[in-house]
Amino acid sequence: MSHPPHHIKMIVMGIVVAVVGMPGSGKSEVVRVFEEQGFYRVYFGEPVFDRLKKEGLEVNEKNERLIREKMREEGGMGIMAKLSIPKIEEFLERGNVVVESMYSWGEYKILRKKYRDRFRVVAVYASPKTRYSRLSIRNVRPLSFTESENRDYSQIENLHTGGPIAMADFIIINEGTLGELKKSTEELIRNSITNLS
Repeated sequence: MSHPPHHIKMIVMGIVVAVVGMPGSGKSEVVRVFEEQGFYRVYFGEPVFDRLKKEGLEVNEKNERLIREKMREEGGMGIMAKLSIPKIEEFLERGNVVVESMYSWGEYKILRKKYRDRFRVVAVYASPKTRYSRLSIRNVRPLSFTESENRDYSQIENLHTGGPIAMADFIIINEGTLGELKKSTEELIRNSITNLS
């Protein structure tokens, strides 16, 4: 078996994993486990904060939504993916990347087209009943049952979040404890995430 000459640098290509799911499913916790396992995190909400800063607007939910909608009007539903690619590329030179807050079908298509077999989607699933219960008792911006349901409908109808979830390569069921979710995620990373043929 021949080996490459010493002067040829072997390029290690990392993978890009997007964690998707509905509000209250446990996405942020799953992303945290990926980070603990050495993945570099790219947050799709960052371009919104950059724009808020640039326009001198206060960071709050109302302004975030306003700017996010404005950016999508200007650049299409995949704008957050387009703006985040330079950071993804930078991190891929060092290792694997986990993407947080990929919502839209447009964002999914951009990353799938660019990274092909190096792109993985992990969907975190919890039933509406479980999610609404979690959202009602969280510390920051707790939501009522009706608010949670409205948010679900809005995300599915306006952001087309159903597409990336339906196209997921892996599904983590999160109906139990935080410890169980962490264990499931660690097992997925260890056994499956890099082996997708």
